[in-house]
Amino acid sequence: MTLQTQHPVDTSPIAIAADSASDLDGLWRAVEVEMQTRGNNIHIPISFAFAERLCDSYPEADSLVVRVAILLHDTGWARVDETKIISEGFGKDWRRAQIRFEHEIKGCEIAREVLPGLGFDAEFIARVTDIIDGHDTRAESYSIEDSLVRDADRLWRFTPAGIALASSWFGQVPSAYCQRLRTDIIPELITSAALEMALTELERAEALLRTSLI
Repeated sequence: MTLQTQHPVDTSPIAIAADSASDLDGLWRAVEVEMQTRGNNIHIPISFAFAERLCDSYPEADSLVVRVAILLHDTGWARVDETKIISEGFGKDWRRAQIRFEHEIKGCEIAREVLPGLGFDAEFIARVTDIIDGHDTRAESYSIEDSLVRDADRLWRFTPAGIALASSWFGQVPSAYCQRLRTDIIPELITSAALEMALTELERAEALLRTSLI
């Protein structure tokens, strides 16, 4: 069942998203090294921007939990065998690949390492790690915050940057990957706001990339 909202949904190009508040600048700096693996320095900032828009559409969610979780959710890729990220993490059975479970575990470890020193208490950290643990491998969402993180993690794929990176990871041309987004990823979206954002972003990206021709 799609999670509806009565609040406005911002579908303007994510590339013109307003500057975020600076309250998490210390956390961004704390995981700068982890941002340099598997395109995290592109994937996470774009997903973060989508997460903030989703929080605007679902103000009942704890936006700080969502923002911290999406910022940290894929940092664990920096601590797994980098040679297996593409071969196993994006292979035929990629959703069940052991390396995906490993990157979730490592992401939780990183969260527990960096968050206490930035003033976050144990209860808050547990809420964040509960989301990170299983964000790729668990079928169900446990909370509205979990749902917004999952949707934000997927929404970046609908942008030209996401299509470019993911097409290379899966060994597909952009037009084929865009079709994959329609058949495989759109049905996974949990919120009506994310669905609206995804379809709008994808239409813009397909026009820009001329996927009907190439």
